[in-house]
Amino acid sequence: MDVMDAADSPAALPTTVPAPRATANRSTTPTSSTFVEWISSGWADPPQPLPEPRASAASAAAHRAAISALHPGERLLIPAGRNSVRSNDTDYPYRAHSAFSHLTGWGADTVAGSVLVLEPTDAGHDAVLYLRAPAGRHTDEFYANPEIGEFWTGPRPSPAVVAADLGLPTRDLADLAAVIEKTDAATRLLRDADPELTDHVDGLRLMGLDDPAEVDTDGDATLARDLSELRFRKDAWEAEQVRLAVEATRRGFDDVIAQLPRILAHRRGERLVEGAFNGRARVEGNAVGYDTIAASGPHACILHWTRNDGPVLPGDLVLIDAGVELESLYTADITRTLPVDGRFTEVQRRVYEAVLEAADAAFEVVRPGIRFSDVHAAAMRVIARRTAEWGMLPVSAEESLHPDAGYHRRYMIHGTSHHLGLDVHDCAQARREFYRDGIVEEGMVFTIEPGLYFQPDDLTVPEEYRGIGIRIEDDILVTADGAENLSAGIPRTADAVEAWVLGGRS
Repeated sequence: MDVMDAADSPAALPTTVPAPRATANRSTTPTSSTFVEWISSGWADPPQPLPEPRASAASAAAHRAAISALHPGERLLIPAGRNSVRSNDTDYPYRAHSAFSHLTGWGADTVAGSVLVLEPTDAGHDAVLYLRAPAGRHTDEFYANPEIGEFWTGPRPSPAVVAADLGLPTRDLADLAAVIEKTDAATRLLRDADPELTDHVDGLRLMGLDDPAEVDTDGDATLARDLSELRFRKDAWEAEQVRLAVEATRRGFDDVIAQLPRILAHRRGERLVEGAFNGRARVEGNAVGYDTIAASGPHACILHWTRNDGPVLPGDLVLIDAGVELESLYTADITRTLPVDGRFTEVQRRVYEAVLEAADAAFEVVRPGIRFSDVHAAAMRVIARRTAEWGMLPVSAEESLHPDAGYHRRYMIHGTSHHLGLDVHDCAQARREFYRDGIVEEGMVFTIEPGLYFQPDDLTVPEEYRGIGIRIEDDILVTADGAENLSAGIPRTADAVEAWVLGGRS
């Protein structure tokens, strides 16, 4: 990065200590010298024994080596990101940027504002993690800063503890500014993770340029792309994290089924579905991996129905699209469609079995060497055939499958698969030729999730189908010679789902 001397740099990097948020209109922090002296004394030294490296450390080190090889001679800045304000002085729950977690192994316990720096060397890169160190009881940050003060938000680990935990050298965040202002190497930044850091780096890049348009951010875009594509193939530790997330998700579905009598009795039963599942996610993981979809009756025809404010009525199907995110931040993504009475009607079962047939057809083609888009094509052949048989298409299934037609897509507008891992839609910044048109490889984890959605006002379908929405979604691990359905233990067939619902109600 071509920049000026540090002495001529823009204002100090705002990664040290943020100013306290305005709370004077509702509370007052004592400021008398007597209070300050009293609260600054009489504290025991906190025990901070050094832990053994966590299980993710070796995996993260391999990920750092891989990104290092793609960017020789460049300084790489990977921020964890900061707290995000929800309303006034209330924050959203904090979650580190997925690329940061991938390269550090730090999960739900990440200290907000941390930055991973990969410093170029002749042999590759040296990695250093910069984080905000504990301020100590002798400073007013401890009690007067509601954003980061430990009296407010809890203790922060020391850099030494984090270094041992992650197997990664650490330094105080206050030292980061001097590193960023160095001019001996081009600097690449993950731009979307920390807007304030991005503004600071861009300010440095602008110095000495006549036209802001001359600032070159192409390298940043390449870094973001490479970090995304690096997550296509999961190592054994990552695959196990998804497997554990799927197992916890199964228990979340069990919790929903157990509460069905209560859910059916409440005017906003969908909220109870959501609450039952989300409670399991908080007990066994960090949170849900995405907003839970709890869509009953015709709401199941709305693909991303997350308002979840409707009733669950006798005779309904309830479509639950949900996933537990572990403390490691790896998530599952499972959909099951349940007959709340424990039995499908004849038409509901007919549609359900068509969707299951599409899912099974897609799974059968999965193996290393196929194109990712082949999975979708296999599911679509079933969807086209079944909707044609039911008289919903103005042409034959074969004609509808032509790229210039697609009549059957009216009833399944979404894709069949997406990659899964640290993000529910993982690898989203990858190039199309490596994603949709990419070659499937061993170690990839992705979903298979066909569906059929017959809107309640759709005059192209017989009345008996209207208002039925069904999706079946599983999480797939590509193996050396095929694939493993990680969620096969969650009932999928119509008979198994009926037995699950009837046997699991409290």
